[in-house]
Amino acid sequence: MSDQSGHDASEAAQPRAVAALFAAVQGGDRAAVDALFGVLYRELHRVAARQLRIGAAQATLGATTLLHECYLDMSARAANFPDRPRFIAYAARAMRNLIVDYIRERRALKRGGAFELTALDTQTPDPVPHADEMPRLSQALAELEQADPALAELVDLKFFCGFSYADIAAMRGVSERTVQRDWKKARLYLHDVLSPD
Repeated sequence: MSDQSGHDASEAAQPRAVAALFAAVQGGDRAAVDALFGVLYRELHRVAARQLRIGAAQATLGATTLLHECYLDMSARAANFPDRPRFIAYAARAMRNLIVDYIRERRALKRGGAFELTALDTQTPDPVPHADEMPRLSQALAELEQADPALAELVDLKFFCGFSYADIAAMRGVSERTVQRDWKKARLYLHDVLSPD
């Protein structure tokens, strides 16, 4: 019985600890970003795996590698994260950008961008499916972010992070209906930008 109450107390303390970390980030504490990665590692790893499935870059890039590269990228920046949804959305965006860079680098290698005479096998694997779509999607999302940052964040949370309407509604303090309506707007915007016309 004491184990159960101790477990409940630690679960109740976690949201407060995370809130304190976000407050520390707001105050300019760079170590708090490191601590957030530690606390949210499992969730961020899931986001990284989902990003790779969507970006079709998983053939030679793993979720752990992507997450660690994202950590290095985010640690080098003086970004400000006021809350969990924005932190997760920012991490998802950073991961997506890393995947786009990775795909572009692989294409350059495929075209002989790092050509060198050597006795070793330098054959690059065939391109992964849908890899060409990721840079276009990333550019469309950058345009959406300029037009409506909240809709761009919603795409990161729903499509790239895999959160449900209910999860996002709870994070944002709005109704599920509002999230669904905004999701339709974001999809229409991206459809217009990405359509071949």
